[in-house]
Amino acid sequence: MKETKYETKLLELPYPKNDAYGALSMPVYHALAYEFETAEEMEAAFCGLTSEHTYSRVTNPTVQYFEERVRVGTGAHGVTALNSGMAAISNTFFTLAWSGCNLVTSRHLFGNTYSFFVNTLGAFGVEIRFCDLTNAEEVAACIDGNTCAVFAEVITNPQMEVVDLLTLAAVAHERNVPLIADTTIIPFSAFHASDFGIDIDVISSTKYISGGGTSLGGLIIDYGKFDWSHSPKLKPFADASLSAFHFKLRKEIHRNLGAYMTPEVAYMQSLGLETLSVRYERQAAGCQEVAERLQSMLGVVSVNYPGLPENPYHEVSKRQFGTNPGAMLTFDLDSRERCYDFMNRLKLIHRATNLFDNRTLIIHPASTIYGTFTPEQRAEMDIHDTSLRLSVGLEGVDDLMEDISQALAH
Repeated sequence: MKETKYETKLLELPYPKNDAYGALSMPVYHALAYEFETAEEMEAAFCGLTSEHTYSRVTNPTVQYFEERVRVGTGAHGVTALNSGMAAISNTFFTLAWSGCNLVTSRHLFGNTYSFFVNTLGAFGVEIRFCDLTNAEEVAACIDGNTCAVFAEVITNPQMEVVDLLTLAAVAHERNVPLIADTTIIPFSAFHASDFGIDIDVISSTKYISGGGTSLGGLIIDYGKFDWSHSPKLKPFADASLSAFHFKLRKEIHRNLGAYMTPEVAYMQSLGLETLSVRYERQAAGCQEVAERLQSMLGVVSVNYPGLPENPYHEVSKRQFGTNPGAMLTFDLDSRERCYDFMNRLKLIHRATNLFDNRTLIIHPASTIYGTFTPEQRAEMDIHDTSLRLSVGLEGVDDLMEDISQALAH
């Protein structure tokens, strides 16, 4: 039997319960608490013996439907929707980590992820072991019996480094350690994370999924393939559940941290899922064309995009993500001052943070996202004063290039 397409699975997913009015879109259940017919039913729900909703900090019908759409679209074991990408990362590692453990990762990280690891987890006694994730021997040397996870960004933001995920997963799994990955840069409509050995997927759904910068959100996607009996923290739950990680996350961590997605956001992002693949295809193809045309423009020192044949990560990127690896690129001018002058002259492209809005956005990472980091930290993370990050939207490429051209001409 022919496999049902991603979009069809999402669009045809039935509601858990019939809507009284036959609404085609899942209604927003803006409710805090839910009434029960009997005390016995209430007890069963609160003790997890039924799937009925009790309180919207824990579960909510609209959010649950969004989670189920993502689960069906990814083939995952379990999905948890939270109120930001950073909430997804923090909930993941509060589930996995313990005082005295270590986390193996790269210095090529988004600024707040780096800060969370070094400052927040570090204060709880978690050692952060930085290494080159493209060097399998170096990664292997960092892993020991106290390693809670290996963490990678599939394309680093903004360095644009691409790790060989199958190799990294093999190194981690050989040592009974899970591979956690931030896959925000490539949406799951175009990239099947579990096929490349990723055990837990963390995503900022604020980006592609929200459907044009409509809302903040985050996702934790558990593919249910890792044997959590190897985790000192999760081993006690490994026999009680298919995924001890998902069990611990849903029964304790996300309830106690209180970062569950709101029903309004879940409604907007569920709609965003319906157009995700067509928007991504348009944006990624546009980014590829912008990258190619930027290379020949006077004043542009270099262009960093894995979709370019001369990029050092082109081959591994093509194997993992196809011909157009995402809608973000970076390019360098000859100085920080030149970057500022260029940005200030733009008329169509927006000076703003965020990624994968319907509009094209530009930012100077060194002075903004990494503005409070020391020069030494920025150097260690390969954050350069001459670099600009461009998130390509849905505008016509000719219009974008005309704006870039006039800003460079000065």
